[in-house]
Amino acid sequence: MSFSVANNVNSAIISGTLGLNRAQTGITQASLNIAQRNAQAQSPTDVLANAAVQQIGQTKQLLPQGGDSLTNNLLSLQINSFNAQASGKVLEVASGTVGRIIDELV
Repeated sequence: MSFSVANNVNSAIISGTLGLNRAQTGITQASLNIAQRNAQAQSPTDVLANAAVQQIGQTKQLLPQGGDSLTNNLLSLQINSFNAQASGKVLEVASGTVGRIIDELV
């Protein structure tokens, strides 16, 4: 019986740790994308000058595209933040379980 409990606790700890690591990677990547986007932002004068030079049909290229949009990166930050909180809760519960098992065995 204790072998099964030990495996379940180890699995929860590993799962929580992996979840935190993945969430941290996602938060880092989304933050980096936002920072790079802000660093590359053009002034309004530059945007208007580029739009005047290009044909009206090509102005679509000035708009942010799907994968690099600020909205996607902000959503990614929020989702990874929730994932980090959930993984932290998994680790908290696993730690409490280990503590309870130790208390009962001692």
